[in-house]
Amino acid sequence: MTILPIVVTGEPVLHHVAQPVTAFDAQLHTLVDDMFETMYEAPGVGLAAPQIGLDARLFVYGWTDDEGIEHKGVAANPELWITPLPLDELDDDDDAEGCLSVPGLRFPTRRATQAILKAQDENGEPYEVQAEGWLARIFQHEYDHLDGILYVDRLEDPHAYAARKIIRKQKWGRPGLSWTPGVDDVEA
Repeated sequence: MTILPIVVTGEPVLHHVAQPVTAFDAQLHTLVDDMFETMYEAPGVGLAAPQIGLDARLFVYGWTDDEGIEHKGVAANPELWITPLPLDELDDDDDAEGCLSVPGLRFPTRRATQAILKAQDENGEPYEVQAEGWLARIFQHEYDHLDGILYVDRLEDPHAYAARKIIRKQKWGRPGLSWTPGVDDVEA
């Protein structure tokens, strides 16, 4: 398995709708293995194909809840249904998200509390997962990547302003930037 470079905001593949996965073959299985290894090394709880520079509707996720239950999977060509977004005040800790393609930043992000994910696994087999809480948040975050949306695009002020300012200061927002987990000294 290989740890892959993660592209940073500004890379064009992160900012447009990804193309469907059509081949469920050995190459896809290798890619999925590499994506899991990259995600865990980063460390993260999800990784979408556009984040490693690939134009594909594919993401992996892996997270262990407070009861010790591991939620892990591959979502190819997913569909996502969510409950209405809550309108209450965002909590700086409970609602905070980060992103491997905007490394080092965390901001409260409004997300639905429940979601239904319908997707295909790495073999092309369809499945469905009903999620709530953090897992629902992970699904929404990764699904957004497949539609060219980063979590910083969903931020509300004053956090949206702060994120734009930091992105400019880091000189991100342009093509050609990436980092490799376990190699580059980046705090994701």
